[in-house]
Amino acid sequence: MQIKLFYIVFLTIFLTLGNAKIYSQELPKKTNSFPSKNQETKSENTTNAELEVTEVKVPDSIKKKPLLEDKIKRKAVDYEKFDQKKKLITLYNKAEVYYQDIELKSGIIVIDYNKSEVYAGRIKDSTGLYTQRPVFKQGSNVVEPDSIRFNFKTKKALVWNSRTDQGELKVKAEITKKENDSVYFMKSARFTSSKDIDNPEYYFQTNKVKLVPGKKVVVGFTNMFIADVPTPIAMPFAFFPMSEKSRSGIIVPSYNDSNTRGFSLQNGGYYFALSDSYDLAVLGDYFTNGSYAMRFESSYAKKYKFSGNVNVRFENLISSERGYPDYSRTNIYNIQWSHSKDAKSNPNSRFSASVNLGSSSYFVNSINQVNVGSRLNNTLSSSISYSKTFNSVPEVNLSLTATHSQNTQTEQINMTLPTLQLSVDRVFPFASKDGTKKGFFKNINLQYNLRGENRIETTDSLFFKPQMFKDAKIGFQHSIPLSTNFKLLKYLSTTTSINYNEVWYLKTIRRNYDPTQNAVIDTEVQGFDAFRTYSFTAGLGTTIYGTFNFGEKRKIKAIRHVMRPNISYSYTPSFSKYYDTYDSDGSGTIIKEYTRFDNGVFGAPGKNMSNNLGFNLSNTFEAKVTDKDSTKTEPKKIMLLNNLNFSTSYDITADSLRWSPMRVSGGTLLFKQKMNVNFAMTLDPYAINNSGRRINTWNIDNGGSLFRMTSANMTINYAFSSKDVDDADKKNRQGERNGGREDDLFGSNADLGDRRQSQFKDDDNEAEAINEFFKYKLPWDMTLAYSLTYSNNNREKKITGNSLMVSMNTDLTPKWKIGASTGYDFVQDGVTFTQLRFERDLLSWRMDFNWVPFGDNPYWGFFIGIKAGVLSDIKWDKRNQADRTLR
Repeated sequence: MQIKLFYIVFLTIFLTLGNAKIYSQELPKKTNSFPSKNQETKSENTTNAELEVTEVKVPDSIKKKPLLEDKIKRKAVDYEKFDQKKKLITLYNKAEVYYQDIELKSGIIVIDYNKSEVYAGRIKDSTGLYTQRPVFKQGSNVVEPDSIRFNFKTKKALVWNSRTDQGELKVKAEITKKENDSVYFMKSARFTSSKDIDNPEYYFQTNKVKLVPGKKVVVGFTNMFIADVPTPIAMPFAFFPMSEKSRSGIIVPSYNDSNTRGFSLQNGGYYFALSDSYDLAVLGDYFTNGSYAMRFESSYAKKYKFSGNVNVRFENLISSERGYPDYSRTNIYNIQWSHSKDAKSNPNSRFSASVNLGSSSYFVNSINQVNVGSRLNNTLSSSISYSKTFNSVPEVNLSLTATHSQNTQTEQINMTLPTLQLSVDRVFPFASKDGTKKGFFKNINLQYNLRGENRIETTDSLFFKPQMFKDAKIGFQHSIPLSTNFKLLKYLSTTTSINYNEVWYLKTIRRNYDPTQNAVIDTEVQGFDAFRTYSFTAGLGTTIYGTFNFGEKRKIKAIRHVMRPNISYSYTPSFSKYYDTYDSDGSGTIIKEYTRFDNGVFGAPGKNMSNNLGFNLSNTFEAKVTDKDSTKTEPKKIMLLNNLNFSTSYDITADSLRWSPMRVSGGTLLFKQKMNVNFAMTLDPYAINNSGRRINTWNIDNGGSLFRMTSANMTINYAFSSKDVDDADKKNRQGERNGGREDDLFGSNADLGDRRQSQFKDDDNEAEAINEFFKYKLPWDMTLAYSLTYSNNNREKKITGNSLMVSMNTDLTPKWKIGASTGYDFVQDGVTFTQLRFERDLLSWRMDFNWVPFGDNPYWGFFIGIKAGVLSDIKWDKRNQADRTLR
């Protein structure tokens, strides 16, 4: 709001005297620079003028800096009027003045250089209404008053009905006094975050204001108005920090109550604006029964380098009172870290992290999280990886990865800290110098791969305790594949490879019978040990194309069928030399074999020889149909089946049951690729006996069909809406990050720390224009997920899974949004998780209601508050959540 109209006055003065010359010593004889009468200069369209001060050489001793440092431009649609007698300059109708970074636009601009004042105001249009309000802009500061009066000697100004933006707030004052370049005093001012400053839905009214643009606003007694009606909400004084940069400050907690934990203050704390690159928010909850929670949330970013965020949550939960039989106390925690690196910063080096670990019961028992999708999920997973490419010849790739997988039901945790992978690019030792690789010999290539793992299997109770690291398993695997490929009989693609593997372990086992415990005991043997294996594989495949034509006049012109048959052969010899024996009962009569490499990270060498033939057939079906667009000359291609695969294998060395069950799988996309259909089944050619075991008898010879279907499943996912929406806009980011689904089939996640965010997928851009009656096009979206599972391993012929999940969101009116997530389990004959969502857009405010009517965790929450972050503490947040049973 820094209004420097001093330059505008000099603009007009120099425009008036623009034809005069400047002299350093003597002056010429005085001449009339203006006619004796008032003169009006009119232009046919728009008058444009520029003023440039002519540089005159003067002695160095008296040379002065020019008064104006740049060109000045002006224009007006109707006329520019010069009144020499009254010393007035008038620009009328769409008057504009430009000087450096200063812009002044108004209906009329008048400069009185006798009083050293400039005036800008509105003018009347043909209907008698005032139009063309002054707009003063300097840099990023913009002021839009009804009129403005400025004295360029004292540099003070009076502004009537000024309008300006200060951060998220809009300020309007009846009278504004400019004291100097950095301090303004206002009378009868209002503050609001509403888009319409002249007719806001709410505002704060005050009589005295001191404004320092870009820094602060200090006000006296302030009263809140809603729809021009005063409310009981008032403050004797207030201070609003106004800064384009983030600033540290207190986060006001919200009040709530619980049936078993008492009253509480939640989500209170302090925000630290540490720098432009990172910040920190420390939040906490406290309940009167002693329960408390702490959260540390930080975001960081460096342009063109990296970005990420870290959330650390800890809760100490107490139920009931000490001394009562139902008293319980538990500590739960959750750590989330997300980091991504800009690929442009270093193409040869990459680092990323996606961490979600903590107590298995966190999302079930948390007092500050309503993450329904995360609560229903049974797995938490994390990954931190670093990779680097060395531009050598051959190229070398190195990666280090730490992974974590946690089952929240069994509380089992599997980790690798870390996994080392090193690979050397393929080398073609017999290829010609020009790079041509044709034929069996020239295509021979080899490469080297190293994989090392430090694998840990533990539970919640032992997590990061010494026993966890003591049970770690360490191993290294070296592999050198030697392969080649060539054409056989012109149409058959042939591949062959010999694979050499060497595995290193730092500890093995010794197995024997312990008579004192009357059991077989595995004893760890520390020390380096290794085993080596090798195998041979070969494959033969081709591609067959077939087209079925139905005629040019048919709607379906042709169907194209592509088949890719493949036959593979694999051979692995027996490595019985790595096997020893042990007495399994201490009597010496029952001797069993084992290998000291059992339970190793990369498994153990096989004792039995493997000699298998594999068969695979993949199919795709595509149709050519007449396009609905009559202007198109070419038929339209439609995918009927993306894939239809058949696979099985034959064990040459087995004495019985040589054929493995046939696996059939397929999938396709329908309805403009909105519906994803996938299906699979297992077909067993062998029969089973009365105990359910496979026998070496064909199923058809046992009175059955050619194949016995032992299992089958089908899934259908269908997402559609009234308009095409980018998949990124439909994702439930926080739900996905917490380990749940990326959609809202299991409801939307509610962040109780900041309810200002919409639970719907809001579009920042306004949709279709709203007419005066109703928005006739209602935007909506729907997601369907259907799953069917069939089991027949032991002739039970049973449907073990049959469920339908539905999620739908729509706008009842331009400002009302509703949504629902529900489902039905046809096997259990019951309704699955159900959530209802309601939201009202109140322009500067937002109101929502979230309700889970039944289930293990019924919940409802109501929120109404201002969207603007600077006024986020003005809200009412009420929720009623059933107290959870700690586990």
